[in-house]
Amino acid sequence: MEHVTSSDEPTATLMYRVERPVFNEGFLESEVLHTKKKTPKPLGLSISKHLRLLANLVCENVNPCTSAYRNTVLLTVWDHVSSFSDSMLLSLAYAMLAAVPPVFGLYSSFYPVLLYTFFGTSRHISIGTFAVISLMIGGVAVREAPDSMFLVNGTNASVVVDFVTRDARRVEVVVALTTLVGIIQFVLGLLRFGFLAIYLTEPLVRGFTTAAAVHVSVSQLKYLLGVHTARFNGPLSVVYSLEAVFSNITNTNVVTLIIGLVCIVFLYIIKDLNERFKKKLLIPIPGEIIVVIVSTGVSYGMLMSQNYGVEVVGKIPTGLLPPKIPDFSIFHNLFKDAIPIAVVGFSITISLAKTFALKYGYSVDGNQELIALGLCNFVSSFFHTFVVTASMSRSLVQESTGGHTEIAGLLASILVLLVVVAIGFVFQPLPTTVLAAIILVNLLGMFKQMKDIPLLWRKSKIELAIWLVSFIASVLLGLDYGLLVAMAFALLTVIYRTQRPKNVLLGQLPETGLYFDVEEYEEAEECSGIKIFQSNSSIYFANSDLYVSALKAKTGIDPEKLLTARKSQLKYAKRDNTEKKTGHQSSFPKKNAVVLLDMELGVTHELVNGPRKPMHVYTNGQMTESHTESESEDDFFLQRLTPIHSIILDFTPVNFVDSVGAKTIKSVIKEFSTIDVKVVLAGCSRILLSDLRRLEFFSEPVTPNLIFPTVHDAVLHCTRWRDLPVCPGIQ
Repeated sequence: MEHVTSSDEPTATLMYRVERPVFNEGFLESEVLHTKKKTPKPLGLSISKHLRLLANLVCENVNPCTSAYRNTVLLTVWDHVSSFSDSMLLSLAYAMLAAVPPVFGLYSSFYPVLLYTFFGTSRHISIGTFAVISLMIGGVAVREAPDSMFLVNGTNASVVVDFVTRDARRVEVVVALTTLVGIIQFVLGLLRFGFLAIYLTEPLVRGFTTAAAVHVSVSQLKYLLGVHTARFNGPLSVVYSLEAVFSNITNTNVVTLIIGLVCIVFLYIIKDLNERFKKKLLIPIPGEIIVVIVSTGVSYGMLMSQNYGVEVVGKIPTGLLPPKIPDFSIFHNLFKDAIPIAVVGFSITISLAKTFALKYGYSVDGNQELIALGLCNFVSSFFHTFVVTASMSRSLVQESTGGHTEIAGLLASILVLLVVVAIGFVFQPLPTTVLAAIILVNLLGMFKQMKDIPLLWRKSKIELAIWLVSFIASVLLGLDYGLLVAMAFALLTVIYRTQRPKNVLLGQLPETGLYFDVEEYEEAEECSGIKIFQSNSSIYFANSDLYVSALKAKTGIDPEKLLTARKSQLKYAKRDNTEKKTGHQSSFPKKNAVVLLDMELGVTHELVNGPRKPMHVYTNGQMTESHTESESEDDFFLQRLTPIHSIILDFTPVNFVDSVGAKTIKSVIKEFSTIDVKVVLAGCSRILLSDLRRLEFFSEPVTPNLIFPTVHDAVLHCTRWRDLPVCPGIQ
C-alpha cells in the first residue's frame, strides 16, 4: 500500500511510504493485472472509419487557411511593404536557369504563390522559383530538348538553332515535369510522408540551408560579373561553376560589376539600418524597391545594354497565357528526375519553414506542406509554370522587411499579376546584375549560420558532425544527393549512439528505494552479492554482443573464464591426489600451484615449486580461500566461483528488443546460471513485455517470475533468495 503524508507545516517535506509484497511479472499477471477484453470491430466498420479519417485528412490539409484566417489579425503596414519588396524579386534569372523564357518566371511567381496563401502553413516563407531547383529543371530540359534537335538551315548555307521552336519544346518538357512533381508531392502528403521532416534535425536543416545558400550564390556570380558560362548540375556542380567563372574572369564586364557592387553595398547598408533602427522606424526602408527603380531608370536612360554590353532582363510579354493540358506522353522519361526534384523541393520548403518557425515560435505541418506544394505545382502547371518551392531569397526578403502572415504572399502575387498584365515592359531594361545583388545580400542571413560550428563544438560533437556532413555533402554532391547523404548520416549517428551507450552499475541510496550510478555518486552503495547493471540503450542485432561484453566487464564476471579457471584448479587438485596415492610425494619436489583469478582481467597465474599453501580466488579485489590440501575434490568443486549471486538487468531505459536481443538476454541468463549466478530483469515497460512475449522469450529456464516491475523489487527478491544479510537501507 502506498501513502503520501506530510505534517501541518506548509514547508514540511512530503513523505513517500510503500508497503506491499514483492511483485514479479508472474504474480502481476495472475493476481494483480487483468487485461481488458477487446471486441473485434466488423471489417466494414473498420474500412468506413479509415475512409472517414482519410476524408477528414484531405479536408483539413487541403484547406488549412480556414483555421489560419480565424486567428489572423489586421494587416500591418509592414506586411504591405514586405509584399511589395518581395514581388520585386521576379525570379527572371531563375527562369533562364530553368532554360525557359524569362516571362515563365513571372508565371511561376504568381499562380503558386496565390495557391500557397490558402493551403500553406508557414507564415514567413514565400513560394517561388529557387536557383538549385531551376538548375535541376534546366538540366532535364536541355537533355530532352537539346540544341541539336532544332538545327535549321540559315543564310549562306549556315546552320542555326531555331530558338522559338526549341524554347517551346523546352517549355512543354518543363511543364510536364512540374505536373509530375506536383502529383508525387500531393500523393506523398496524403500518405502522410511528411513525417520525413522529423528526420531533418535542426543541425541538418541549418547545414543544408547554408549549402543551398552556397549554390544560389555561385549561380549568381556570372550575372554579377557579366560573364557567360556553361550550365552545370549534379555532383561537383559548384566546383565546375566556380572553375568556369574564374576561367572567364578576364571577360568580366566592368560596368556590370560596378553596378552589382554598388547595389550590394547600398543594400547592405539599408539592411543594417533597418535592423538597427527596427523599433524606431514606422516602416522599413524599401532598399530593394529603390535599387530596382533607380537601376532600371539608369539602364534605360544610358542604353547600357547597347552601349556597354550590360545584360538585362529583356523582353517580357504582357498578359496571361490560356491554360493548357501538359504533355503526358513524356512522363515516362521524366519520372526518375521528378522524384529527386519533388523531395528536394519539399526539403527546401520544410527546412526554411522550420527555420522561421523555430525563430518565431510556431509550428509547421510536414504533411500539409507536402499537399500544399503538390497542389501549387500540379494546378499551376496547367498555366505554364515550372517547379516551385520555398524561395530562399524571397523568403529572406519577406522576413527581413517584416512580413509575418500569409497575406504578404497574397499581396505579392497580386503585384506580380499587375506586372505580368500591365507593366512588365517597364522592367525590360533591368540589369540582371541587380537581381544578383539583391539575392546575394539577402543570403547573408543564411551564411551567418556558420556561427553554429563553434557553438556545436562546445555543445555536441555529434550534432556538429551532422551539420558539417549536411553542408559539405550538399555543396559537393548537389542538394538531392547531399540531402540523402545527410539524412543517412543522421540515422547512422543514432546507431552510433546505441553502439556506444553509457553502461553503469547502480547502487542504493540508503534508506530509500532509489538507485544511482556508484561511480558518480558517493552515497550510492552496492548491495552485497548483487550487481545492478544499466545500459541506456535498446538491445537489438547491432549492439547485443556489445551489451553482453559491457555486462561482463562492468560486473567483473565472465562465466566462461571462471569455468576455465575451475577446470585448471581441478586438474591440479587431481594431480596432487594422484601423487599422494602413489607415494611419490617424498621422492620428488612438490609442485604446488596457486591459481590467482582476476575476474576483471580474466587471467590466471600459476606459481610452481613452492611450499604447499592454500589456494585462493581473487574476486573483485577480495581474496577468499578456495582450496586447502586437506579438502577433497568434491568439496572444492562445490565452492562458489564468485561471491556475486545475483545480477539485475535494469531495463528501464530499454525501448525495444528484437529477436536477436531477446535470444542474447536468454543466453546470458543460461550462461550465468552455470556458475550459480541468477540473472533477473527489472523495470520493463508493458510494451516491452508484450514484445518479449511475442518473441517467445518466456520459455524454460526463463519465466515471468524473473521479471520485476522495479529495481527495488528485484533487489529484495535476490537478497531474500540467497538468505544473505540485507545491505544498509533495504527494508
